[in-house]
Amino acid sequence: MQDHQLFNRPLVEKYDRPGPRYTSYPTAPQFHAAFAEDDYRAAAERSNGATVPKPLSVYVHIPFCKSLCYYCACNKIITHNTERAAEYLAWLQQEIRVQGALFDETRRMTQLHLGGGTPTYLSNDQLGELMASLDAAFHFAPPEEREFSLEVDPRTVTPEQIHELHALGFNRLSFGVQDFDPDVQKAVNRVQSEEDVVSLVHAARQAGFQSISVDLIYGLPLQTVASFDTTLDKIIALRPDRIATYSYAHLPELFKAQRLIRPEDMPPPERKLELLELTIRRLTEAGYVYIGMDHFALPDDELTLARENGTLQRNFQGYSTHADCDMIGLGITSIGKVGDTYSQNVKETAQYQHRLQEGRLAVFRGYRLSDDDRLRRDVINALMCHNRIDFAAIEAKHGIVFRDYFADALEELREMADDGLLAIRDNEIELLPAGRLMMRNAAMAFDAYLAHSTGRYSRTV
Repeated sequence: MQDHQLFNRPLVEKYDRPGPRYTSYPTAPQFHAAFAEDDYRAAAERSNGATVPKPLSVYVHIPFCKSLCYYCACNKIITHNTERAAEYLAWLQQEIRVQGALFDETRRMTQLHLGGGTPTYLSNDQLGELMASLDAAFHFAPPEEREFSLEVDPRTVTPEQIHELHALGFNRLSFGVQDFDPDVQKAVNRVQSEEDVVSLVHAARQAGFQSISVDLIYGLPLQTVASFDTTLDKIIALRPDRIATYSYAHLPELFKAQRLIRPEDMPPPERKLELLELTIRRLTEAGYVYIGMDHFALPDDELTLARENGTLQRNFQGYSTHADCDMIGLGITSIGKVGDTYSQNVKETAQYQHRLQEGRLAVFRGYRLSDDDRLRRDVINALMCHNRIDFAAIEAKHGIVFRDYFADALEELREMADDGLLAIRDNEIELLPAGRLMMRNAAMAFDAYLAHSTGRYSRTV
């Protein structure tokens, strides 16, 4: 798809407003403390009793970093005291045992993602301990069925360690690059050399990783079109399988670290749109396919193939090619999805340790979906993953008349249809090429909670 089909500047400006990313529906602001530990245990029991129990997916949050990236809004702990990580790992292994006991041994874990913070803050020996604990509790699927990934800070590993990570069982890596420009790197306190990143990517290929992804951020301080174009040159030359290009949301009133960025270094709002337009043009010209949201992939990548054959999935980690799984969140702040429920762990390490010390789960809030929630989730997922809502498929699954049930949403989408962003036909809604960047806007029409939500959201483009 050509960039001029994706990027229409006047329409992008018109629809660029705050909105959810829809890694779940309902979204996290709807989670509540009335959903307690016993609700989670009951959800796990129901999921075990399903006619065909779902495979298991696990997310592990490693919150530690050795230095502070000024742009970062993630939950993290900045420390050089590696003993804290060792202590956290011990409690994490306790949580793994408690959670593992809830799920039948016949179920297999097909998906794993380590996020942070900095997962590679842990040594490879510690990561090996973690993998052994996970396998004992959740029973790894055969290697050919696994999608085991982790986020890598290039400043924390060597090429030799990349080979060791593959030997531990990881088959996918995501490198946090953000920007190669040295002035931008200094402005956000994340200095890393291009040479180190190149050597690590080459090591990952030699080690046999199935997928290599690179993360970029546009809208950072001191970025210019010319400087980011140079970064894109270097990334395209590396030819990673996937590229995620995130829009930086500068909210210093919410995130203390962002106050360390000099206001005068921030690019003007129009610069972000120029950077986005540049990114779309450069990546599509280089042969990358726009998957959705911030993600691009090579034509032969599994994400691209799944998007084409209708099997693309979306969950708390973003886009996935795996079947819908029960997702278990481990570590502070982690979010899970088991059966018809969502859950989130406590956010402070002291609370986390206290609960586990008592043999309890770390879950402190969550949500159980209603019939209406499940219906709307299916509709939103269809838009986000397939750019299309098939009325008949939704009606057959949920026993509704689509046009009657969603009359208000269809009316709300009329303006996007008039602007050429989507087509509303007798039997379907389809996002047109110009509307792909605004898929979140289209999804918002089906969100029953948005008008009353107190959540703070990033902008939709």
